[in-house]
Amino acid sequence: MEVPTKGSLVDLTHAAWFKSSRSGPNCDNCVEVAFVTGGIAVRDSKNPTGPALIFTPDEWDAFVGGTKDGEFDLA
Repeated sequence: MEVPTKGSLVDLTHAAWFKSSRSGPNCDNCVEVAFVTGGIAVRDSKNPTGPALIFTPDEWDAFVGGTKDGEFDLA
């Protein structure tokens, strides 16, 4: 499956998807991540044939940094 993103196509056909090590074995609210040529893909683990979001490495780094800094924590 090819996904159009930021002016190019990203091929997800052979993407190696994985869940966070923080995801529990019975958790049904998980996302999966794959490092692909040109970026990082994220999808809903319950819908593996559904849409995927594609982030540039800089966007991904900003997200991971914000997560570590508590930027997205609920008050």
